[in-house]
Amino acid sequence: MNGELDDHVDAAGIGDLTTWPIEVSAKINVAVDDWQESRKVGRLWAGDAALWTGYDESKWLGWLRTFRDRGSRHELDTVSEVASDGAFDDVLVLGMGGASLCSEVLGLSFSDLPGTPRLHILDSTDPSQIRCCAERLTLDRTLFIVSSKSGTTLETNILLQYFLALVSASMPTGTVAGERFLAITDPGSELERFAIDQKFRRVFHGVPSIGGRYSALSHFGMVPACAMGVDVGRLLARAEDMQDRCTDAKPVRQNPGAMLGLALGVAALEGRDKMTFAASPGLRSFGTWVEQLIAESTGKEGQGIIPIDGEALTSPTSYGDDRLFVYVRDETAPDGVQDEAFLRLRRAGFPVLSISLRDRYDLGGEFFRWEFATAVAGSLLHVNPFDQPDVEGSKEAMRRLTKVCETLGQLPEELPVCFDADTGLSMFADDSNVVAVGAGNFDRRPSLRDAVSAHLGRVESGDYFAILAYLQLSDRHMKVLQKLRHLIRDATGSATCLQFGPRFLHTTGQAYKGGPNSGVFLQITCDDSEDLDVPGQQYTFGVVKAAQARGDLSVLGERGRRAIRIHIQGDVCTGLESLASIVGQSIGQTG
Repeated sequence: MNGELDDHVDAAGIGDLTTWPIEVSAKINVAVDDWQESRKVGRLWAGDAALWTGYDESKWLGWLRTFRDRGSRHELDTVSEVASDGAFDDVLVLGMGGASLCSEVLGLSFSDLPGTPRLHILDSTDPSQIRCCAERLTLDRTLFIVSSKSGTTLETNILLQYFLALVSASMPTGTVAGERFLAITDPGSELERFAIDQKFRRVFHGVPSIGGRYSALSHFGMVPACAMGVDVGRLLARAEDMQDRCTDAKPVRQNPGAMLGLALGVAALEGRDKMTFAASPGLRSFGTWVEQLIAESTGKEGQGIIPIDGEALTSPTSYGDDRLFVYVRDETAPDGVQDEAFLRLRRAGFPVLSISLRDRYDLGGEFFRWEFATAVAGSLLHVNPFDQPDVEGSKEAMRRLTKVCETLGQLPEELPVCFDADTGLSMFADDSNVVAVGAGNFDRRPSLRDAVSAHLGRVESGDYFAILAYLQLSDRHMKVLQKLRHLIRDATGSATCLQFGPRFLHTTGQAYKGGPNSGVFLQITCDDSEDLDVPGQQYTFGVVKAAQARGDLSVLGERGRRAIRIHIQGDVCTGLESLASIVGQSIGQTG
């Protein structure tokens, strides 16, 4: 390790917490003593729901032990054979949230495995993204993995219908398209019944006592890992090692999962609830998985931890006292610039957690450590870390809109609050947000720039700013949106989130609606240059995406969130550049 970072490794593997602000480290010590004296680690392993809310938490702890199931290991061996027999060049996972994010992490972290299929993830209803994904595949050499715990996830099911139709159309008469598909779902689900009917190659069962975001080390994460040639036995051995270190046989101070969870939970209770995450370049995708686990598990009942992933590191003077930093460092390929950035943060007095990985196979242990830590943090916050009570609101709003579309043939018309003729950008918001950005006066409507400036001016100390982009997740769009988020961070001093819809509805969306009301939201939508039909339905993928965005914005408004939507007509990159320019012009007004 580099310099001072090497000096702060403790028995729990998370760094020396004595370097933290004294008021936070002192309360962590109190929490550690309480967990030790009250034997709370043992109670967690025993499934004592009183550690959280006393409701049904004990029913959702299957993730603690599932990966030691030898029968499950044997099933995974059959998938590994697929990766090695040369029949497939590509593996495409269709899934949302916890059903696919572990696959994404492993697909990107192990992308250089020689002679094995390439792994792709599709978790979007954006027509351009779906088309782009399909064009990258050779259909007759692609294995499709359909991943849905409930078996009723709308996005997954319509993506399945789309690709099943594509494959069927490309195959010779008399062959069975289902032979190119695997399913991962809970026993008895609608997806299982469909897979059997369509003669899927195989159905792998999820464990009913494991929620989607805790399923990384179950079939939901490991089947795709096997299909792309990852040494899953080695990955799970690292998970078993971490599991052994997290039992009550160890003192709490030597328990990696408990110490991480106590640090996160206490920091959040002390106002440092913006957990800013960074990882070495080869492990960068791990932050997306951590982000969904933390946000969806803790962000409810008006409190929680807001994870900040993908925000570029900058000078310590740019950060407020609501930040906690986590650095996951790959010892085999560290980044010197990151090392120095975290040393500066530590020297400036910020709380920094440094976690070292020997190599990328240590991700197996990290999946377990972070699941355990999230359960511990949920206990401190007195929330149920295994439910997602605010996710259903957006789904229901979207379902109402698609029903209207089925009747009328289109979504209900909506009128913009502001429109900028030069850029083709328009703004939408609910009544309370319209008034708050100064657009409530019908006789004197503000310009779009003035409305955006007023919205940026709503950011207060301790807030975070979230960009929710219902766009294709592409490098071009990401580049401009990253520029936009950093403009806002530097102008307001707030932590910033960047999310792509609809995938975040199954991940961080829970915290945005159910967590602390400290978020200011900018939703971005666009016209679809070319839409795609959903086979067997009266609506298109573009309509589904638009309904999801509208439903999301309406629920944010119902929860009293500060939120507006900017809609782009025409070329998306041009519209994003125009929006960034407007934000840049507005910064002087808000500063």
